[in-house]
Amino acid sequence: ATATEAREVRAPEAAVESGVPHRAPVVTIMGHVDHGKTSLLDYIRKTKVAAKEAGGITQHVGAFEAKTSKGKIVFIDTPGHEAFTSIRARGANVADIAIIVVAADDSIMPQTREAVAHAQAANVPIIVAINKIDLATANVDRVKQDLIQLNLVPEDFGGDTIVVPVSARSGEGVEDLLEMISLVAELADLRADPKGEFSGVVVESRVDKQQGVLANVIVQQGTLRVGEFLVVGENYGKVKALTNSLGDRIKDAGPSTPVQILGFSEAPTAGDTVVSAKNEHQAREIVAGRVTTRRDAEEARKRPRQTLEEMMGSLEQVREVNLILRADTQGSLEAIQGILAKKQTEDVKLNVMLAGIGAPTEGDVLLASTAEAQIMCFNVTASGSVQKAATQKGIDLKSFRIIYEMIDEVDRLIKGNQEPVFEERYLGRAEVRMVIRHPKAGLIAGSYVQDGSLKRNAKLKVLRGRQVVFEGTITGLKRFKDDVREVQTGYECGVNLDFNDIQEGDVLEASEMVDVTPA
Repeated sequence: ATATEAREVRAPEAAVESGVPHRAPVVTIMGHVDHGKTSLLDYIRKTKVAAKEAGGITQHVGAFEAKTSKGKIVFIDTPGHEAFTSIRARGANVADIAIIVVAADDSIMPQTREAVAHAQAANVPIIVAINKIDLATANVDRVKQDLIQLNLVPEDFGGDTIVVPVSARSGEGVEDLLEMISLVAELADLRADPKGEFSGVVVESRVDKQQGVLANVIVQQGTLRVGEFLVVGENYGKVKALTNSLGDRIKDAGPSTPVQILGFSEAPTAGDTVVSAKNEHQAREIVAGRVTTRRDAEEARKRPRQTLEEMMGSLEQVREVNLILRADTQGSLEAIQGILAKKQTEDVKLNVMLAGIGAPTEGDVLLASTAEAQIMCFNVTASGSVQKAATQKGIDLKSFRIIYEMIDEVDRLIKGNQEPVFEERYLGRAEVRMVIRHPKAGLIAGSYVQDGSLKRNAKLKVLRGRQVVFEGTITGLKRFKDDVREVQTGYECGVNLDFNDIQEGDVLEASEMVDVTPA
């Protein structure tokens, strides 16, 4: 359902009679530099957070809670979309909703495209906030038109993307944005059991000279309490203190609560999952098991990786090919995208997750790793560090100087992802004129090729009159004492096959399976 439909028919209070209570949505804000992400967060802080929060503690906790008429909303204050995807790459789904901020006077910019691509790769609902509508040069309709290029079709254009015009300076539209966040959260029916086992995700961590290691965590399930033993990555610790986003020391924290934890011996990585242990002994056992698992994984990575060609040749073919495009100019980029649009078939969809001008970045490699995408470059070259990162993560990164070479690669990708179509084609026939019993090779059908040819490993039918008495393959083929691959019309040969009832006068009919998949 779109937001328009949902506003008319509100989700029932007991949409899911599970007994598990609802939790607050966790929201991240992304977008192009200078489009107003920080200003929007600051406005929400000032108007929706208790007066005690003067702007100091949020930067440390990495998140804050905003109280609205629809309930609590948690905002993550992260460095940007690459940090967001870094967390996703580690298997953590920390955000429920992504807000993409676009300036009304600037429209879609490179980092806007990247932010949208990262949010789409994470498969989280997207709300677009068109900021700076108070400026004289603002053009909201133009932004809405440009959003269509990113597969974000606004509701008033017949799509299902929620678009809210706002001004972080005056506050216009901010209430509407918060209402839309609450609406999307309501439709998603977000729930978490405060009585269940605790789990959370690290948003950020740092080392304080006075206090030690501080980890900023979003509680996802259960309740976190002071005194508990926690395991994160290959480290464990005991919770010595919990601090909420207002800077208050608290004794416990339930689902969707951002907290700062004091108690770890080493700084955990953003995206690491935090779980509880009954005691120190169990915490050590969990860490030991993870160390063993990591070492096994490292050994497995040393083995040869499956190549793209091998993946394409596997039976379980992917129907959607994710691509990240980089080119030297906007004109080249548009031409390549035009070619891709014409090349994709009903069976194979070419999904361009990100298209940008300039050399690929390590952020592109990170996105490609998360979304299982390929990076294709035209007239631009990746730096050594980017190539190294791609190799380490097993990402296919290819550069082209000639457009036709790129087209050939696209054709190969499409064909490799299609279900192969095979057709049985007639090869030839031979008459069995003598049956030879060999002590090692078994029965050998001494035959004369009457038409076409016989090939080793070809499919074979044995005809006796009009009846097929055997179907199998040619396991061996000889000319005198020599093993051969093929025998043509007019020559005699010895044929090995797994059939013990071969008789003189039988006819051998050979065929082969040919790949006739459309190019």
